[in-house]
Amino acid sequence: MTRPGTDLFIGGGDAGRLMAELDWARTPLGPVSGWPQSLRAAVRMVLSSRYPMLLLWGESFSQLYNDAYSALIGDKHPAALGDDVRVTLAEGWDVLAPLIEEAMATGVASWVPALQLLLERAGYREEAYFSVSHAPARDDDGRTVGVLTVCSEVTEQVVGERRLRLLRDLSVLGDGRTVDVDATGARLIDVIGAHPLDVPFAAIYLRDGATLRRVACTGGDEGLAVALPDTVEPTDPSPAAYVWGLADAAAGRTTPVTDVADRLPLPAGPWNDPVRAALALPLPSGDEDQPLGVLLAGVSPSRGLDEAYRSFHQLLAQQISVALRNAQEYEEERRRVEALAELDRVKTEFFANVSHEFRTPLTLILGPLTDALADATAPLAPAQRERVETAWRNATRLLTLVNSLLTFSTLEAGRARSDARVVDLAALTAELAGVFRAAVERAGLTLEVSCPPLPRPVAVDPVNWERIVTNLLSNALKYTFIGRIRVTLDADDEEVRLTVADTGIGIAERDLPKLFERFHRVRGARSRSHEGTGIGLALVHELARLEGGDVHVTSRVGVGSRFTVTLPWSAAHRAAVTAPAVDGRGDAARAAVEEAMGWLTEPGDAVIEPDRASGPATDELAGARILLADDNADMRAYLTRLLTAQGWRVRAVIDGRQALDEIHRDLPDLVLTDVMMPVLDGFDLVRRLRADPATRALPALVLSARAGGDASVEGLGLGADDYLVKPFAAAELIARIRASIRRARDRTHPAASGGDPAPVPAAAPSARPAPIGPAAPAPAVEPVRESPAVGPASADPDGLGDLLDVGWTYPSAPTSAAAMRRDVRKALGNLNVDPDLLEDLLLAASEAVNNAVEHAQRPSRPEVRLRVQVGGDLVRISVRDFGTWRDRRPAMDRGRGALLMNAYGDVRLVSTAEGTTVTIERRLA
Repeated sequence: MTRPGTDLFIGGGDAGRLMAELDWARTPLGPVSGWPQSLRAAVRMVLSSRYPMLLLWGESFSQLYNDAYSALIGDKHPAALGDDVRVTLAEGWDVLAPLIEEAMATGVASWVPALQLLLERAGYREEAYFSVSHAPARDDDGRTVGVLTVCSEVTEQVVGERRLRLLRDLSVLGDGRTVDVDATGARLIDVIGAHPLDVPFAAIYLRDGATLRRVACTGGDEGLAVALPDTVEPTDPSPAAYVWGLADAAAGRTTPVTDVADRLPLPAGPWNDPVRAALALPLPSGDEDQPLGVLLAGVSPSRGLDEAYRSFHQLLAQQISVALRNAQEYEEERRRVEALAELDRVKTEFFANVSHEFRTPLTLILGPLTDALADATAPLAPAQRERVETAWRNATRLLTLVNSLLTFSTLEAGRARSDARVVDLAALTAELAGVFRAAVERAGLTLEVSCPPLPRPVAVDPVNWERIVTNLLSNALKYTFIGRIRVTLDADDEEVRLTVADTGIGIAERDLPKLFERFHRVRGARSRSHEGTGIGLALVHELARLEGGDVHVTSRVGVGSRFTVTLPWSAAHRAAVTAPAVDGRGDAARAAVEEAMGWLTEPGDAVIEPDRASGPATDELAGARILLADDNADMRAYLTRLLTAQGWRVRAVIDGRQALDEIHRDLPDLVLTDVMMPVLDGFDLVRRLRADPATRALPALVLSARAGGDASVEGLGLGADDYLVKPFAAAELIARIRASIRRARDRTHPAASGGDPAPVPAAAPSARPAPIGPAAPAPAVEPVRESPAVGPASADPDGLGDLLDVGWTYPSAPTSAAAMRRDVRKALGNLNVDPDLLEDLLLAASEAVNNAVEHAQRPSRPEVRLRVQVGGDLVRISVRDFGTWRDRRPAMDRGRGALLMNAYGDVRLVSTAEGTTVTIERRLA
């Protein structure tokens, strides 16, 4: 039972509970019952927000805040509730006071993107950064009596960027251009000395025989050079060798030094606090047991030595090590070749380790998934199989991406090699092209392959050749929508030529010079998917050069592109390796085709209806309509399953343009959109929704793999109701969708008085019912709306549809007639239609559907829509296609379609440029 006046804290989480329990009469704000309405409204807003918010009220700046803000002040919570902020944040008040006073004096809000604050929330004087907005808070009379603060901590971002700048500056010196090692060390120390907030002091010790010799140091004054030893004997057992942890670090162990303040009084950090700790880190070399030297680096007294700070020190040591080793190579000219070989070995080991770290977990993901799918003794249930197949496909795609990135990194580092083998290049090319045939034909294109036998044998690396052919064909399929893709292999006296030509969108002349640059993507180009790394063509270029050849491109916008890989006979006659070939031929091509199939998976036009048993039993949001826009087929399928399980109806599209069309046709309750999509991306979709008065209030939730504050700020700034970064928790997504829909309904149906929002009224009895029960494998059911107007379908002028008005959308395929018969039989069977009459109608409707499938030419939508209406004593069946009418050849005509339709009902046919509609009517009596 709540105390009188504390109901405004309900639903405010832990902070709200603590506020309700607080004796406000003992604070300057007084009892809750005496609070003005403006204060109550501000408190409700603060507690309902998931963003960190702080409300300061009255002359004493009493604090009221939410759970998100309590996490920012650490152990100062919950004592800060109701207390004076000048006491709670006394250490940072000199920074906050001017901003708060300005907001109260001018009545104008302020915003600081990265405000530095001193906080004592974790037992030490911490350097913290916040993006902060201060806005005036007014009482019932309009007087400014407080400040509303909205903030988010950006400490990790600010400190991380600062540390990256130091590492970048060090990497510039890592080219070894300075011959003298001591001079290089001094330059590195000078760079470190310019970043005292992260490294208050530093010293570099290099191994000189059995001795560690100090090369350079920075930080503080001359007292540092006096406090640190000039040389150290790591084998010396006396305590002097272990004072600064140098001996342990020289043996390869990172060693913390915790008594720096006792040895060296050195002020540091933003507030000149004494340095208390340091790290002695080994500088890695080719010999793990023999580090190059030691880096002694101070730890900022204003930052905790967490895992991120330790990793930064490790990277710092690695950068210094690389720079010093490069300098040694220049200094020791006679050992230059040997030293470079050692450096190359370290790099190779590094890439091998990276490859291992990626491939091992992927193997442990793909292996069990493959076993589960192939296990005949314990087969998966259909729902579980679908989930496992989704995971397997995307793990395979991730492995392909990892392989491509590692291959490209190897090429960039100059360590790639070509294991040339004598192969039947014509047969290999034709085989690889054939792998793509199903995907190409599924896209409605023609694949032409002309690979006659070559006059001479060819020696190439078959793995590299597979990657070349696969990337070129994937690229052609991605950007070609009509016409054909042609693969040819020919030769003359000078070279072998592989040509992949398409009739796709083409490439503008200004983009051709950059086409083979890594990560270059043509902006605004129409494609089947926006996914990809942007290194495919760059990989083709590098691999072609590795094989001794080259690649060229010619293209015209709107006509198509032609990529030609040339391989001189001199390169094709290299000495071939004789070792057994590595298994896995065709794996890259099959993985590319699997990904391409995802581009070609068009979502059905029908609304996906939820299972009647799904969702909460008493959910006021049951039946909510969600429009989902995402170009990834697996993501669409996953989100559709997730949302329909909540009892919601889902329509899925593949880009923002289709989403706009569907919204204008049938306004949903919420739009859930990805950001990176072809044709029209998610941000442009939100921008257009907010620019249209008819959709300005439509809730829009943005999903994106683009993490970071900039992306979310951009999306929210355009008017998105929420922004969620992938990967996300399903529960969080559902919660955010529910909150967005409820907010929208609260705006549309506000409560008559204070309290809970007004309930959403139930559907009117005249609303069109959905078909009863699923009819797998028929497409999902939706009410057919012939008018593009937003809202419920308009009533028929003759009143038909009082008893039944339902519709289905089927693919334009011969099997659709059987699915249609199941659906119509179930719908009319529930109305106790005479069995003989029902069979007559099913026969006539089947002929109409078959005609729609066979006669529709170049349909704008590859589908057939069927609508059943029953009212009074009349039943009407309408069948519509979306193509131009084509007369069937006599050999195809069975000669009985029109006869059967007319025999079992009154038939009308209306043909327009948008399609043909056949209407069959029959009296029930």
